[in-house]
Amino acid sequence: MPDPSPQRPYHHGNLRPALLDAAERGLRERGAGQLSLRDLAREIGVSHAAPRRHFADRQALLDALAEAGFVRLGAVLRTTLTEGGGERPFPSRVRDAVVAFAHFATENPALYELMNSGKHRPGADEVARAAGAAFGQVTDLIREGQAHGALQEGDPEEVGIILYATVQGITTMVNSRMIDAERLDGLVDTAVAQFLRGARPPSEPSGR
Repeated sequence: MPDPSPQRPYHHGNLRPALLDAAERGLRERGAGQLSLRDLAREIGVSHAAPRRHFADRQALLDALAEAGFVRLGAVLRTTLTEGGGERPFPSRVRDAVVAFAHFATENPALYELMNSGKHRPGADEVARAAGAAFGQVTDLIREGQAHGALQEGDPEEVGIILYATVQGITTMVNSRMIDAERLDGLVDTAVAQFLRGARPPSEPSGR
């Protein structure tokens, strides 16, 4: 018997984004374990074989979803960091970038969890590259702070890991409901202030 589901005309230019949109909805509502190419095809009204034109299997779909998440995060950070032409004080730019990241992670918890697991999966090179491009903007910001004397010298990636680990812990606690989401901005403010204070270049000894 023919499949009674309506068949909508998705051509090669919009089938892939339609599948990713449906996959993200499914991820948010049911979790990664319940995603399947066949179910997504049924949801958007195409043949069960159509998704394989873009995704060889379920893992390829999950990798593409994680990659798209990092691309979106990168765009959010780029907009935040370039707002006002980059003329804002360095501490404000750090704070705004970290707040933007924290809100992305807590507003998209299932997607962000998939992104984190995907970037470390062997063979997920595109996901890792997208993650590097997104977080590389923060590394560049730290490098800028070092160049202008706002932060002490050192490997900017290692300096950034300290800040990332702190904020990652906060967002994880929010997503697991260990702390209320209403406390997010205040905790991020405290984390950034402590980071900037601790990462300042040491003061010159008095009397010199």
